[in-house]
Amino acid sequence: MFMGEYRHSVDDKGRLIIPSRFREELGETFVVTRGLDHCLFVYPMPEWERLEQKMKALPFTKADARAFTRFFFSGAAVAELDKQGRINIPGNLRTFAKLVKDCVVIGVSNRVEIWSREAWEVYNESSEDSFNEIAEKLVDFDLDL
Repeated sequence: MFMGEYRHSVDDKGRLIIPSRFREELGETFVVTRGLDHCLFVYPMPEWERLEQKMKALPFTKADARAFTRFFFSGAAVAELDKQGRINIPGNLRTFAKLVKDCVVIGVSNRVEIWSREAWEVYNESSEDSFNEIAEKLVDFDLDL
């Protein structure tokens, strides 16, 4: 499981350090693609393959299904770590997520997300106030263990 928040920078060649805690679980090769909220999603291959199967099951006759599948797969790239634990993020993905220098790499259960620092801060500020309300709507568990 991926969790935590880490701050790193993209270098001039488009390389970003992946936190050491994420490297083993990601494996030798993994997939980086456009995510939601203008961040990048990073999936280990087994998780990517599960997503691919789910996408294949979507009805191709539905315009929304076709659009989302195109968005998700056309932005995907296979990545691997170099000896320093970095990945090379393709230019189109850096542009999509506005990754220029400072980044935040977060663990989100079954995936890793890569955000520009500015976008992550804006997202956190805008969602912080509504977090309790969202939790009440979505989460059904008892914290009194």
